[in-house]
Amino acid sequence: AGKYSAPDYERLLTEGCGLALESTMIYHTPAVREQLTRLGIPVLVERSSYEDNPLGRMEWVRLYGYLTGKEAEAERIVSESVAALQPILREKNTERSVAFFYVSANGSVNVRRPGDYMAELIELSGGRYIFRDRKFQKSGNSGISMQMEDFYAGAKDADILIYSGTIGGELESIRELIEKNSLFQDFKAVKEGAVWCSGKNLFQHSVGVAEIIAELNQLIRDPERDPEQELCYFRRLN
Repeated sequence: AGKYSAPDYERLLTEGCGLALESTMIYHTPAVREQLTRLGIPVLVERSSYEDNPLGRMEWVRLYGYLTGKEAEAERIVSESVAALQPILREKNTERSVAFFYVSANGSVNVRRPGDYMAELIELSGGRYIFRDRKFQKSGNSGISMQMEDFYAGAKDADILIYSGTIGGELESIRELIEKNSLFQDFKAVKEGAVWCSGKNLFQHSVGVAEIIAELNQLIRDPERDPEQELCYFRRLN
């Protein structure tokens, strides 16, 4: 039905749309939200990405259960997911340091802010986010851009590197990472082969939080695991 910034209003009306579920991008086009409301189509803005705690993001499944008349099924999904995570959450942290990042087109490196959703996922999964104690300038963004030299100083000794395929694009090999900047060949994780790439749709799977934590837990506890043993959300780079 068009784009968030240019909906196909005629189609929405013809097909009797009863709800417009929008991402926070709709805030950039307030006129669209106003027009939808004017046409009698209520607008719900999906704000699960604002949740600091990954388990809080999973709670949004309950909202969708309520909206679709499947509250019991939604409750079952959330309860089973939380129960499945308990053994992992009770484990002692490995203290292995993890960097989650991607390289921008201009050569700078984008990392996650401490306390961000991805940083919390790493902590819940048994790792330590490499920049957890770093003080960054306050901003409303979850990502922080830094020069490669600064990233090198902070993350070259990280036990595990995870390249974000969501924004940076998925990588197929460690060589591709080194081609982005030759300094990567001096990183501990690169030398030890503990380099991973996340799938491009990682952040869209709110209902998959439990599975994401389970996979992160596996790669953190066994960062050099056999690449043939495929995971769903992460892939080890050769």
